[in-house]
Amino acid sequence: MPEKQTIERARRDAREGKAPTTQAGEFVREEIEHVREGKHGVRSKQAIAIGLSKARRAGVKLPPPKGNASKRTRTQAARDTAKGQSRGTRKPSAKRSRATSGALKREGRSAVSHRALSRQAKTAARARKRSR
Repeated sequence: MPEKQTIERARRDAREGKAPTTQAGEFVREEIEHVREGKHGVRSKQAIAIGLSKARRAGVKLPPPKGNASKRTRTQAARDTAKGQSRGTRKPSAKRSRATSGALKREGRSAVSHRALSRQAKTAARARKRSR
């Protein structure tokens, strides 16, 4: 569940007419902060994926990825978007939630270091350039 502050920041961005990616960036930032303060760990790029998923579920109109993203990723993104649009309030399974938290706690913290994020951004930019 995203923090109230994060949702408010994203809504403010939406009111100001900013792009959905900017709104989603608030959720990604929140997730990176969670890892840095030691709430849980992540693998490379996973913090970004979790943040985008939370954004879609919170109602940010962020389209599923195009291009060489896996079919599973696109399907999950579409499902998250549908969940965000429907405003369905079903309580998540406690057992599944605990399992996810436990798995993330076992992961490392170095994936959100400045160096790792910089490397990820450069690689992503290079991939975008190539696909043009």
